[in-house]
Amino acid sequence: MATFAKMQEIITHRQPVYTLRQLTGYFFKLGYSGFGGPVALVGYMHRDLVERRKWITEEDYKEGLALAQLAPGPLAAQLGIYLGFVHYRVLGATLAGIAFILPSFLMVVALGITYKLFGGLPWMQAVFYGVGAAVIGIIAMSAYKLTVKSVSKINGKAIRSNWLLWVFYLAGMVVTVITQSEQILLFVLAGLIYMVVKAPPKWMGMARSPLSVVLFAGFWDYQAGMLGKIGLFFLKAGAFVFGSGLAIVPFLHSGVVTEYHWLTEEQFVDAVAVAMITPGPVVITVGFIGYLIGGFPGAAVASLATFLPCYLFTVLPAPYFKKIAKNTSIKAFVDGITAAVVGTLVGAVIVIGTRSIRDIPTACIAAAALCALVYFKKLQEPLIILVAAAIGLILKTLL
Repeated sequence: MATFAKMQEIITHRQPVYTLRQLTGYFFKLGYSGFGGPVALVGYMHRDLVERRKWITEEDYKEGLALAQLAPGPLAAQLGIYLGFVHYRVLGATLAGIAFILPSFLMVVALGITYKLFGGLPWMQAVFYGVGAAVIGIIAMSAYKLTVKSVSKINGKAIRSNWLLWVFYLAGMVVTVITQSEQILLFVLAGLIYMVVKAPPKWMGMARSPLSVVLFAGFWDYQAGMLGKIGLFFLKAGAFVFGSGLAIVPFLHSGVVTEYHWLTEEQFVDAVAVAMITPGPVVITVGFIGYLIGGFPGAAVASLATFLPCYLFTVLPAPYFKKIAKNTSIKAFVDGITAAVVGTLVGAVIVIGTRSIRDIPTACIAAAALCALVYFKKLQEPLIILVAAAIGLILKTLL
């Protein structure tokens, strides 16, 4: 009887109760209407696909979420790709990923066109005056949430239990503030140390050690040879995003602003703001940045390069993930990297904040945005951005 029940479960698992077209349509809708960041998007998927429609089992959802947290890549996009893989394999994963990312990509390209057309006008500058300050508060709140989720709760007992993760966290923050750039070697070193200390692999033994208008708006405006540089940079960026799309912010800042000087400080903050006011994955800000650097080709290359590692890190291990998920060494390695990455994000908030908050009004807007997120749990970031934009317009008009 038990064997018969098991066979029925396997048959049900192999025969989905939905079509590939329905799944693609769902992710397309989520891509243009899903606000609230990665945690909210992951919650929507569970509510819609597991609880309401029962397309995905609780077990498959949890395995996908575990893989999304273990491997580098934006959390929500990676989970969506995995859920597409569950019943429709590579084709399902590909279509789910494209459908989820495409709406927000088109939105940021449209905003990039508008930004290039009207970025020099006073009203546009006034809008981003308020928005840029609010973004600092939003990122600060996200950094806090990531700290609690990825490192530990902020109390004596939790900090003592996870002291090594806090060392990596503080190291990432301090190094980022001092060097004003992201040190990838620090991430790898943190991952290796934590793996050796917490769960050394067997091969180590038991040893442990410590159009016309569009054309004028720069639609095809790119330099020869630039696309290759954009692709390589954003490919590296996509390979070091763990857990939340905001984790990519320090890496992008150190590259596009500090190292390559592709964008100014203000343009970079505006790019992060664009990601906040559009639905879908936060990482789609790379499309906006790519557009400012190299028009539509730059946006396309930056987006494809950023999401390619996410796609590969989901599809390739997916068939074998049940075994991988139980490997304590891999879990420890990722935990170490994540702690350093989140610390780096906090350091980036400090660096960007010192450059973006230029006066008392912007400091007040940033503080108000942070307080609003702290005291109003269900408040969504796009509403804060819109209010900040209105305040910026008013202040610039009066002052």
